[in-house]
Order: sequence, then C-alpha cells, then structure tokens
Amino acid sequence: MSLAASAIGSPPQDAGMRALFDRQRQAFNRQGAPSYEQRLAALDRLKKAIGAFRDDITKAVSEDFGNRSWHETMVAEVMTSLDTVKHARKHLKRWMKPQRRPVDRTKFALAKARVHHQPLGVVGIIAPWNYPIYLAISPLVAAIAAGNRVMLKPSELTPRSSALLARMMAETFDPAEVAVITGDAGVGDGFSRLPFDHLLFTGSTAIGRKVMLAAAANMTPVTLELGGKSPTVIADDYPLDKAVDSIMAGKLLNAGQTCIAPDYVFVPRRKRQLFVDLAAKSVAKMYPTLAANPDYTSIVADRHYERIQGLIADANQRGFQVVPLNPKSEALSNQRKIAPTLVLDPDDNAKIMQEEIFGPALPIKSYNDLNEVIDYVNSHDRPLALYMFSNDPQQIDRVLSRTTSGGVTVNDTLYHVAAEDLPFGGVGPSGTGAYHGWEGFRTFSHAKGTFYQSTWNAAAMLRPPYGAKIERLLKFMIGRA
Repeated sequence: MSLAASAIGSPPQDAGMRALFDRQRQAFNRQGAPSYEQRLAALDRLKKAIGAFRDDITKAVSEDFGNRSWHETMVAEVMTSLDTVKHARKHLKRWMKPQRRPVDRTKFALAKARVHHQPLGVVGIIAPWNYPIYLAISPLVAAIAAGNRVMLKPSELTPRSSALLARMMAETFDPAEVAVITGDAGVGDGFSRLPFDHLLFTGSTAIGRKVMLAAAANMTPVTLELGGKSPTVIADDYPLDKAVDSIMAGKLLNAGQTCIAPDYVFVPRRKRQLFVDLAAKSVAKMYPTLAANPDYTSIVADRHYERIQGLIADANQRGFQVVPLNPKSEALSNQRKIAPTLVLDPDDNAKIMQEEIFGPALPIKSYNDLNEVIDYVNSHDRPLALYMFSNDPQQIDRVLSRTTSGGVTVNDTLYHVAAEDLPFGGVGPSGTGAYHGWEGFRTFSHAKGTFYQSTWNAAAMLRPPYGAKIERLLKFMIGRA
C-alpha cells in the first residue's frame, strides 16, 4: 500500500489510512468550509496538473492496457477531465449561493428561509480501471467544488495510472486536502470501512454491494456508479446505416470496456442481416486492421480477456450464430485484443445475456414490435444507459416513458455522459445516486435548511398561556388550510 500525498510512511494498512483520514478530518474541523476563492484556486491547480501530465497520462494508461489508443485517452481521460473542471469553475459561485425558499406569510409574516449547501467533510472516492484518470478526477472535481477534503483509491488493475494519479495529486495538493491511496483489493476493503462523510464507488455491481455493506457500519451515505446491460433500440423508421455507425463507435470505444457501452441491440427482424453487413463495413472503416492498429485498444488484463472469450465461446457452443468482424482475419491473442464480434439472437440462457459484457462482443436481438422490446427491458434489471434510434417523437416517448434507465442518449450513444449539466447515475442494480455538474455539487454537500425569524414574531402568539385569543387564531388558520 502507498499513502501518496502524505508523509506517514508505511504503517499497517488500516492504521495508515485511518491516520490520514484523521488528519483530513482535523484539518476540516479546524479550518471549516473553504471560501469560493479557495475552491476556485484548488480547481485551478487541478486543471494545471491535468494539462502538465497529459503526455504521462496517455503513456501510463496505454502501458496498463497493453495498448490504449492515444486519441481515445486524450478525449476520454484528458479532455473530459478538463471539461469537468471548466464547468465547475464556471458555475461554482451560483452553486454556492444560498437558495431562497418561500415561507407561509400567514404563519411567519416577515421571516425568511434559505438552503445553505455546506461541505460534508471528508469524502472517499473509489475509482475503477476502465477510465482510470477521468473516473477519478470527475468526482474529485465535484467534491472539491463542494468544499470537501478527499481520499482517493484508484484501481490496482491499472497500477501505472494509479501511481501517476498519486504523483499528480502529491504535487498539486497538501495531503490534508487530497490524498491518493494505492494498493490491492484488501486495501480497497479497508478504505471502504473508513467513516467517510460520503463514499462514491464506481465499479461492478458485485463489488458495489460489498462497498455498500461496509459503509453501512458507519452510516456512511454512498453513491454507487455501477453498470449492467445497457440496451440499444433501433426503430424501423431510423436509417440503419447511421444507427450502425453510431452503435459500433460507441461499442468499440476502449474496446467496449465502458460502463455505458451498448450491451445488446434490438433490430427490426427483417433488417438483422443488413445490420450485420453494415456493422462489418463500419468496423472495416474505423479499424482496417486490428493487430498492429494503435487505435484499437487491448483488453486490460488476462482474466478479463479470458472472461470475454468465454462469453463468446459459450454462445457458440449453444448454437447461436457468432460473427467475428476482423477485416484482415488477423491473429490477436498475443496482444489481448478481441475482434469485434456479433452474436445473433442469443436467449437468456447464454452467459453473454446474463452479465455485463465489458468488451467488444455485441448481441443482436431481432424483434417484430416495440412492445416486445419494452417488455424485455422491463423484465430485467434497470440499466445504467439506454439508447433509442428513431426520428418519430411518439416512438421515442413510447420507449423512454415506459422504461427506466440511469440515462439516455437518443440517436447516438454515450454522449449523455459528456453533458455536464445532466445528472449521471444508475437506478437499482445499476447504481444509486448521481453526480456531474450541479448534481455532483449536491451529492457532496449537506443542504442545510435555515429559518430566519423576523423581529415581529407571530409565532409568539402560539405560546402558553392559551385562551380565547389563540382559539380564534387557530380557527382562522385551520379554516385556511
């Protein structure tokens, strides 16, 4: 375990983390909520660090994956992180301003009511491996904007990125402000048991349950950003070639290792083969080769590579048609790369329809009527994302109003996550709570209702001794209710 951005040394895991937590808690209690200027300065330092380390970020992430597209990392890690900081800086003053709330003038006359958003204190963030920089920095920005101290635990599956993140934060913040703790799953378990004022976890549903259970011992509120099987629906009216290009681009970003990647696609039955043909053309256009192509990302680790291959093999063994989209029919196994693969009409007995794929395999399910699609989606766990392709407002509303998902992009994939003013989060097994933008600021704040009594206090009339005057007043007030 490493307690980066601290000078504690290497005590036993839990004791070292607890000492760092206590240091942040004491600093928060001593110094109180940071001012607008202090928060802005912290965000500026973070922005400067992201820019200064951008080349190191692309290198570290690529080395962790075996190969990660330089362009994908610049877009999905660096640019998105900078955009998150920019958005928070722009809106911070408005977010911090107390909100006016109305009062009942018949009861409270000249009194006032306000909601003050104050920092919670010490926030914990457990970040995943698939976007190891952005999914650490995005909630970090929200927590800093809300005025908190932060302890951050990145994934052990991307050790170079985690070490770089630790170095970035150590060079940017005092450990009493922001600290990074690196280590294995055991360290992560101890981290989740600290008495944080809020804990945000991004990762699998299975680990999310364990994190939630550990946090419950301290009554720590949690935000869980999980995943699940995000469906894509292509209505019969939408141009199939445009839909296919959008779907394959969204699916193959980071080789499908994206929590909101399209997980399976509903296609009108008569267009299924056309979808397959168009998908092959789309892949060949984006990735003419796969083996030596720096644009095509590797699977992060051997166990994940073997897991995805196992899902494909299981579908094949069950007799479902498996269509690899490998333009040059190259050998890929020695690079942990998996060719984009379509699986046609698998049923729910296939393992590929039972768990989140998190790789470049894509089940295609054909349908006759949208009611079939809606019924199928509603009979399964609520997904983190849903994608709907249609130019018919009635069909769009039909699907969106009758299904529940964490977020939606219409006529494209993934982009709702990049809209900072939209809340991002799951529902049910795909997560609880939300962040990004204003919702992120609120997640890491306590909304403290505050009542300001007026000099002329009508409520004083409700005090004993009671008599005829209070009875007349009560009769009047109850009559108006």
